Amino acid sequence: MLADATLAVMWTGLTCYALFGGADFGAGLWDLLAGNARRGAPQRHLIEHTLGPVWEANHVWLIFVVVLLWGGFSPVFAAVLSTLYLPLTLAALGIIARGAAFAFRKASSGTALRRLFGACFAVSSVVTPFFLGTVAGAVASGRVPPGLAAGDTVTSWINPTSALGGVLAVLACAHLAAVYLCADSVREGDDALADAFRRRALVSGAACGVVALAGAAVLHADAPRLFDGLTHRALPLVLLSAAGGIAGLVLAGRRRYVPARLAAALAVAAVLWSWGAAQYPLMLVPDTTVQETASQSTVLTACLASLGVGAVLLIPSLWWLYHLFQGRDGRSRTESGPAS
Repeated sequence: MLADATLAVMWTGLTCYALFGGADFGAGLWDLLAGNARRGAPQRHLIEHTLGPVWEANHVWLIFVVVLLWGGFSPVFAAVLSTLYLPLTLAALGIIARGAAFAFRKASSGTALRRLFGACFAVSSVVTPFFLGTVAGAVASGRVPPGLAAGDTVTSWINPTSALGGVLAVLACAHLAAVYLCADSVREGDDALADAFRRRALVSGAACGVVALAGAAVLHADAPRLFDGLTHRALPLVLLSAAGGIAGLVLAGRRRYVPARLAAALAVAAVLWSWGAAQYPLMLVPDTTVQETASQSTVLTACLASLGVGAVLLIPSLWWLYHLFQGRDGRSRTESGPAS
């Protein structure tokens, strides 16, 4: 019971990182595709304005997941980090390079330096979720056996399922960012910018759907156990994700950006939970279970208790941060439909 509760809390943290940190990564992709310095200036300004107050805070969720995996399921932590240290190191370097470039670009005055740091920020924003997606694909396809460095350090994450996970991660981040930025554009009073991001949201959402459908064939051939779980036990969550994705596209097309945000977030969250449901009770495929890898009950109790205390401080602080920088002010307009 304690092990399942710890796993559920950890998966909730992973979902939060996908929804908040993922949107930040996706914004970097749109920064890359915004165009030249003159044409892309409004989009890049909005991205900087939106990310500035919150982008570092979103990595709290990643730290949360890593620490809870280490404390609650240390054999899984050891197996994943020792087998997949290459993509995890590349993802960590991407996070560092992205943060440094984002900060230095804002502080730079020369055009050449701003372009250099902007390119570093944008490219890092794409490769980081890709490598994190390859890690998810490696675990889901059963290429991470228990033990220290027991899996192949190359083929464990360079394979069809990992490639699918990486591409889906990048597209999902891009879609979340585009939908979120639509609402931010309306709040800033720029309808033309909102329409530009609406087009990006529709294209990236459709691309997610196409890749997900094509990915079914990949999973059937490369990760049959995961495919079986997704098409049986986790099928309701898969259908919920599809419904959320379609609803988000319809709502974005009708310029209903606030409910479109919720629908897009639901679609991404349902994908993560469908993976968890399809694999449960296994932590490492094919036969390493949650109960086998969980820490002692005293450790799990201490972890959950400390998380409860921390949540009293963390959740109100994050809510206040988003309220301050995402709430309406005197210049904002009501976001109830098409801007007038």
